[in-house]
Amino acid sequence: MAEEEIFTQRLDKIAQLKSKGINSYPTKFDITFTAEKILKEIPEGKVAAAGRIMTIRNMGKAAFFTIKDVTAKIQIYIKKDVVGEDNYKVFELLDIGDFIGVEGTVFKTKTGETTIKVEKFQLLSKSLRALPEKWHGLKDIETRYRQRYLDLISNNEVIEIFKKRASGITAIRSYLNQSGFIEVETPMMQSIPGGAAAKPFMTHHNALDIDLYLRIAPELYLKRLIVGGMERVYELGRTFRNEGISTRHNPEFTILEVYQAYADYNDMMTLCKNIMQETAKAIGITKVNFKDKEIDIFGEWKQLSIENAFSESGINFSDIFCEEKLKELGKKFEVEGYEKIPARKIFDHLFDKLVKPKLIEPTFVIDWPKFLCPLTKSKYEKPEIAERFELYIGCEELANAYSELNDPVEQKNRFEDQIKEREKGDDEAEFFDEDYVRALEHGMPPAGGLGIGIDRLIILLTQQESIKDVILFPLLKPLN
Repeated sequence: MAEEEIFTQRLDKIAQLKSKGINSYPTKFDITFTAEKILKEIPEGKVAAAGRIMTIRNMGKAAFFTIKDVTAKIQIYIKKDVVGEDNYKVFELLDIGDFIGVEGTVFKTKTGETTIKVEKFQLLSKSLRALPEKWHGLKDIETRYRQRYLDLISNNEVIEIFKKRASGITAIRSYLNQSGFIEVETPMMQSIPGGAAAKPFMTHHNALDIDLYLRIAPELYLKRLIVGGMERVYELGRTFRNEGISTRHNPEFTILEVYQAYADYNDMMTLCKNIMQETAKAIGITKVNFKDKEIDIFGEWKQLSIENAFSESGINFSDIFCEEKLKELGKKFEVEGYEKIPARKIFDHLFDKLVKPKLIEPTFVIDWPKFLCPLTKSKYEKPEIAERFELYIGCEELANAYSELNDPVEQKNRFEDQIKEREKGDDEAEFFDEDYVRALEHGMPPAGGLGIGIDRLIILLTQQESIKDVILFPLLKPLN
């Protein structure tokens, strides 16, 4: 039957129900047991349960059907002699996809299936459209993302992914709260975007007549709080970057940023590892599979300097600091547009091509070139090297952290360098945030900062293929 024909037919059923005095969309139904609890406890006496009708098997004067709530599916038995002829005629107007509330007693069929025998029932919501693919699971990947509600109805494992995501995020908050960190909220709309090398989304505030940017990171506001005396802060929320979409990138994503006074990037390594292991525990996993290898989240976490990482790939690390030699490397390793793109992007391409594919086991890649890190403190004995790390597991970056630059004069110089990069065409270079420099001029203690991509972490710990599998409503191009 065509979709529009089903729609028209069900509208007609609503009219028939209305003629019988039945409201197809009542306000409430009191539940005494979930499906899961009934299946586990097999309670005596009357029960009241509700859910979506998933199957119906009519047998003339009786019928078996199943309902599904958030906990489980359970079989229901309805008999004309028990509910009465008029009520049974109402039942015959119901369809797969409708929500129903039932009251009755629990028994086991001859085959041993726990079943509710209906004494009373109530239509709770009439569906006008049929469920997909005979309700055995929505297969079309595009439809799954565009109509997530159908995906959730059809695939129980999808609900489980998002339950695990919620458990993981709860565990992160719990760990940080117990460790003395305070959760804060900083502006999502900012007059000056900062804290990351990324393109921002722009919007306009009509009343103030000013352009604003959706934040690309909460970093600079969180560090203002460190200046103000809030020594341990974190924010877990949405961030926006006007960039490409891939299996690892969505323009709107969830990030955790943590800042701790009197700490450095070594402390952030410990914190990062602890947070990720607590998340893994909450999700109920200790090892993950990557291609043909098993990665132990609770095993060894390595450290690898960026210098050694490139040396192992046959590159003289000193060449990284010379723009001319970096462009030669870009040519050698066939980096697209190497003649025109900023040095930072050539470096990124080289790293992604030569180093990243080797980073399977949990690895902190440490001590990055300063020119890549405008907000990071340099090593005192090696001023061209920044105290920064990125964490890689399964060849994917999951976290980024550093010892925070708290010298206001140096920070001002770094911002001025970033302006020069913008003038040369790097539209992802940092903006000059004068108020942030002013904040540093009031004094900021030594501090460590950590950022973790929550979506990528959940991809890893739930073993999914794409970021779209762990975001309920990923951004997609409209069909029209």
